[in-house]
Amino acid sequence: MRRRTAGDFVKAFLAFVVLVVLVLGVPFALATQIGWPLPSGAPSLDWLQREISVQTFLNILTVIVWFAWAQFAACVLVEVKAALSGVGVPGRVPGAGPSQLLARQLVAALLLVGATAAGLMPGLAQLGQQHGLEGNQKPAVAAAQQTPGIFAQQEARTGAAASALAEQAAHAAADARGTAEHGDTKYYRIQPPEGRHHDSLWEIAERHLGDGRRYKEIFELNKDRVQPDGSKLSEASLIRPGWIMEMPGDAHGGELVEMPDEAPGVSPQVRQQIDAYARTGDQHQQQRENQGDAGSRASLPEQRPAPATPAPATPAPATPAPDAAGQEQRSFGLPEALLAAPLLAAGLLGALGRRRRQALWQSALGAVGGRRGMEPPTPTGDAQDVQDALLVGADPDGVRMLDRSLRGLAASLAAESRALPVVYAAWLSNGDLHLQLAQPAGKPPAPWRPGQDQTFWTLGRADAERYEDADTAAPYPGLVSLGTMDDSRLLLNLESVPGIVSLSGGEADRAAVFASIAAELATNGWSDRMTITLVGFGDDLTPLAPNRIRHLDGTEALFETMEAETRQRRGALGAAGHDSVLTGRTGPARHTRWAPHLVLLAARPSDEDARRLAELAADAGRLGIGYLVGTDGGELPGAAWEMEITADGRLLAPLLGLELDAQLLPAAQRRAVVELFSAADPGSGPDGGPGNSPPFLVDISEEGRPAVYARLVGPYEIIGLDAPDGERSAQLHEALALLLLHREGVHPRVLASALWPRGVTDDVREALLERLRDWLGTDPDGSPRLRTDATGRLTLARSVVSDLDVLRSLYYEATQGKGTDNRAVRGRLLTDALVLVRGPLLADRPGDRYRWLTHEIVDARLPLLVADTGLALSEFHMEKDRAEKAIEALNAALRTAPADERLWHELLRATHATGDPARLRALAADLVGRGGARGLPPRTEALLDELLPTWREASPAAG
Repeated sequence: MRRRTAGDFVKAFLAFVVLVVLVLGVPFALATQIGWPLPSGAPSLDWLQREISVQTFLNILTVIVWFAWAQFAACVLVEVKAALSGVGVPGRVPGAGPSQLLARQLVAALLLVGATAAGLMPGLAQLGQQHGLEGNQKPAVAAAQQTPGIFAQQEARTGAAASALAEQAAHAAADARGTAEHGDTKYYRIQPPEGRHHDSLWEIAERHLGDGRRYKEIFELNKDRVQPDGSKLSEASLIRPGWIMEMPGDAHGGELVEMPDEAPGVSPQVRQQIDAYARTGDQHQQQRENQGDAGSRASLPEQRPAPATPAPATPAPATPAPDAAGQEQRSFGLPEALLAAPLLAAGLLGALGRRRRQALWQSALGAVGGRRGMEPPTPTGDAQDVQDALLVGADPDGVRMLDRSLRGLAASLAAESRALPVVYAAWLSNGDLHLQLAQPAGKPPAPWRPGQDQTFWTLGRADAERYEDADTAAPYPGLVSLGTMDDSRLLLNLESVPGIVSLSGGEADRAAVFASIAAELATNGWSDRMTITLVGFGDDLTPLAPNRIRHLDGTEALFETMEAETRQRRGALGAAGHDSVLTGRTGPARHTRWAPHLVLLAARPSDEDARRLAELAADAGRLGIGYLVGTDGGELPGAAWEMEITADGRLLAPLLGLELDAQLLPAAQRRAVVELFSAADPGSGPDGGPGNSPPFLVDISEEGRPAVYARLVGPYEIIGLDAPDGERSAQLHEALALLLLHREGVHPRVLASALWPRGVTDDVREALLERLRDWLGTDPDGSPRLRTDATGRLTLARSVVSDLDVLRSLYYEATQGKGTDNRAVRGRLLTDALVLVRGPLLADRPGDRYRWLTHEIVDARLPLLVADTGLALSEFHMEKDRAEKAIEALNAALRTAPADERLWHELLRATHATGDPARLRALAADLVGRGGARGLPPRTEALLDELLPTWREASPAAG
């Protein structure tokens, strides 16, 4: 290694003197000896007619000298900044070729004997940062392990694994360095982007090693070594201009491969940086031999004291171990695995509700004469248990908080013109959200705050609750729950993992983890779009999200698909000028919403296929592609992170410092979930429609008068019961409404979760049920009106009915019962049914209660039932040409179902039948006004063209 000589110190001293004279002495001499050269006032004609004197020439020369000095001073500033930062090449000062060259030589000579740029940068980088930053320079796991009560119990278990990782890393580095025996050590300096082209390790290996797949050798040689700007290489896809890469000995490529002692064309500044970087190699190797590698870990965030009040999220009980028969233990009849997965349950429940609403509308619009009493299918058996578990375990508030927080972060970074940081994982802990970054990314935008070190950004619950919906792309759609550690839930960002994630363990256990991940990715509420490719899955999960999930038969189909997509994404990113998919999710390019593609390969691939997968995954992190691959226990070639699922439901990743209670979706529950979605599909029934189930019907004759009658359609009223005491009245009314809307029965835990979303103890729940039984009383035969069926679900006696039950029964009897053969009976029944409609469901309910209605589809079923009733009564009147009566019935139905297009069509036909063109024109104008800027639906326009050809002329807004 070259030592500094006396000549170096002399050169540095002379360079310092010259810089002081030129930068400080020249302006001082000009200001004191010559003064201000420009006129003190505005030019005049007299001034232009004066004789040119010696002083005039001196003033002109002085101005030129001032300009020359300003240009040289700018050159010095540019060169000093580039020398200290070490990032990129120095910027060019316009018209300053010789001046900038002189400034560069003087600055390089001065820095030659001072601290190198790489040595200066860590200290400079700390300017403006929070106090005590040196303490935060430790790896995330090291800092987390020092947190009392977090990693103390794991330190002994993970010590050996960390040493093993260090040994593996040392061997890998040694293998990579082995190629250096074929020649002298060579270095490469990452080039700044040219247009839309950005340097990458793959391209560097392709140019200088002849094979892009050898990028790993470059990565291992330089991983975690301090770069000139003070940062480190921690991910193969994250490199910066100005960084230096030590190359294998057989690297070639002319002037781009630079050797400190054999590259006369290299500037002294760059040579100085390479010289300093070379010294870090031995230190880095020694450090990795002495301690485990702490990089690329998903460490647990620092805990805060638990809040005094219970968290809004439903407590997540531990997942029990399967018994010998492979069946999960159950608590009060419900599968615990879904109860312990609040985010997964919320996603499945929301997607199921949307599917059922879609089925209702498709059935309604596809039937010529209305739905004729079609009811959504009622699940039974395992499907009913799973649905109840979803209702109890779902945490929609947690999903909403996570989604708004992430989108709010993206919007804040975009407003500051900052890029999204790479996030490896997210932790939900005591209501707070912690993001674990791949590398430090500066100060987070408010209200986010720095976490336990520079790789954590934290958002408190109170700050998260103030976030509103943000009109921005979902920044991290690849986050998915893996399980819980203590009171913290881990979400891994599969999209950003630098390579393959492998999962070993028993086949059934692996399948439960894969199914949980696939189901949550397909239905979660914090992503916009994504593609999930499943390979080697025994069960078809497509019904969960046909637009997101696709199954492939084998690895050949997978390679054909992913090789093409990898090429396409690389080209698209290059054409767009983006470093990674994150660039397209915020800032000026946020309209380019790069959706992730996540591949779940359940069965272990062959060694050859594993190598091909590793090649595909080499650059996948920046392309938005993630790979999760199953293995039966052996080491998977190319795996970046390795995890194991045990038979007792523990997810282990010792090299990442993780031991979680895994989030699972076992086979029986997986089949039940698919059954729920398949039954809700509009095309699942035997005749192409949903599987119909007979509705709950009541006796509508005079002899069937109920003992307790609740009016739910409109303001809530109860007839036949005394008012309960004021303290418990609201809860009892809400519990009764829930039971009335679910005549098939309600699980006690579902009832408790609806009334107490924050959770409640069993004794409080049982006390409420006792009060409800006492309030409802008994029938004349002594049987209680609140009963428990064979499955343990709560049901109401047939003597307790609601106006919704009566409305449904009247419509059913009119269209499929006595009214089908007796016209007079049909008209009376339909008229009586419309009279019951007084407004929307539970119109006067308080805003802080009945939140469980968001999971129901009764808000979609009631308007359809009312619309069907109005259409049937209109048809009844139009058969006798009673257009006014038909219009009256349709208007009554429209007050509850104003968005039903079928009602408006029949109203147009009935109005046309009156023979009053002015009335029809008025109705057409009203429809156009309701359509607003969106205009009228095509079928409505076609009907108007048929009934009133001049409607467009009379309604300018329609154009």
